[in-house]
Amino acid sequence: MTILNDIPRAATLAEPTDARGRVAELHGVRAQALAGPSEKATAAQHAKGKLTARERIELLLDAGSFREVEQLRRHRATGFGLEEKKPYTDGVVTGWGTVEGRTVFVYAHDFRIFGGALGEAHATKIHKIMDMAIAAGAPLVSLNDGAGARIQEGVSALAGYGGIFQRNTRASGVIPQISVMLGPCAGGAAYSPALTDFVFMVRETSQMFITGPDVVKAVTGEEITQNGLGGADVHAETSGVAHFAYDDEETCIAEVRYLLSMLPQNNREYPPCAPCSDPQTRRSEVLLDLVPADGNRPYDMARVIEEIVDDGEYLEVHERWARNIICALARLNGQVVGIVANQPQALAGVLDIEASEKGARFVQMCDAFNIPIVTLLDVPGFLPGVDQEHGGIIRHGAKLLYAYCNATVPRISLILRKAYGGAYIVMDSQSIGADLTYAWPTNEIAVMGAEGAANVIFRRQIADAEDPEAMRQKMVKEYKAELMHPYYAAERGLVDDVIDPAETREVLIRSLTMLRTKHADVPSRKHGNPPQ
Repeated sequence: MTILNDIPRAATLAEPTDARGRVAELHGVRAQALAGPSEKATAAQHAKGKLTARERIELLLDAGSFREVEQLRRHRATGFGLEEKKPYTDGVVTGWGTVEGRTVFVYAHDFRIFGGALGEAHATKIHKIMDMAIAAGAPLVSLNDGAGARIQEGVSALAGYGGIFQRNTRASGVIPQISVMLGPCAGGAAYSPALTDFVFMVRETSQMFITGPDVVKAVTGEEITQNGLGGADVHAETSGVAHFAYDDEETCIAEVRYLLSMLPQNNREYPPCAPCSDPQTRRSEVLLDLVPADGNRPYDMARVIEEIVDDGEYLEVHERWARNIICALARLNGQVVGIVANQPQALAGVLDIEASEKGARFVQMCDAFNIPIVTLLDVPGFLPGVDQEHGGIIRHGAKLLYAYCNATVPRISLILRKAYGGAYIVMDSQSIGADLTYAWPTNEIAVMGAEGAANVIFRRQIADAEDPEAMRQKMVKEYKAELMHPYYAAERGLVDDVIDPAETREVLIRSLTMLRTKHADVPSRKHGNPPQ
């Protein structure tokens, strides 16, 4: 199959003599650029279960809305045979379009051209579209399917990555940045997705790693496959690099569209409001039975969220990583909210290193993009253990604390059952700046559980008693009655109200409506120095 893009224009087209001829020439050149390198290359891409760059863009954007930038760009590199191969687009398609009518910028690597590898011209196109997205104040989506830096171009390719990283950082917290991994991403190239707000991956066809299996084997002697090292499931469950993982590209890109529908265009706007048919005053009597009063019995916090939010719909972020905490985007009366909730079904809902990092990152994202935060507490504390302490639970837990303290968006916390010790403070307590704090009648707010507290406070009485166990039970009961009854915190102004669980939805909606115009003054500073 002849590769038209590799043949100089003069060899394929006669010199036009008038305007109509020039236009005909333009259409011919565009047809070459749109067709890609060859039918064989397209077939090879499809044989791997992968779509082409343009097919992916068509799925992402509203039909007919894509406007391409620098379609006819070609590299100027020489040596190693590059001067004989100068395809249009240089292996990356860039431009803008709309998703549900709102502007979105996009770039997509074309694996059929140089394996999607990044060269100088390729990088310059990405730099331009990133600059345009920042200037226009619109989200940027990268459809990644590339083999890393173009080795033939040497340091020029590496400098191109530096420009991308610098722009990722400049855009952070200004416009939403979404990375969609649809093929390999190795070496330094993996740092661009890591700098963005959300990372999507497709099972079997996408991988991310700094050093590949061959290097790992050479250095450590370990043998592992590409998917085993950096596949979608690894990053969604173990490393936490990927926020979402799907079985196919079509589903993955559809979910990117859904996520975009819940994000604002930039940090100066609010997320879009959607029509809501779910009554604001809908009672949820099922909540009275869903959450056991016994603090030792587990339940599924996801079902609580479903009962509260509009139509039971929400998008969970990092669903399979750090399962002891839930981070989700949902709507209440059509308005987008971020939900952070302990999950009693996993590790009893304790906070550990990974849960703290997951929650902190999500809170920061919500604060950056004007998304109110609702925190649902049922937390027995931080996970004890040598591994946690040596792993830096103090440092990592402080990340979540810092994120909440630093957030200026409307913040509401709701205590369902347990809220013990430092974990209670960290999970957006009133003392660190929650605008409103509510509790169910099943709440228990204390330094620690009653059993542990009684063992510490009354250890002498228990030890000296004729029946130590009976004395211990008596002291536990006394402690609960004195310091852990449902209204103790409310009586001291640390909880704004104790509410009927069935009215939770209405209470949250009315409170968020009031807080929508919240304004918070922050100290003048270049930036904070959060714990790392």
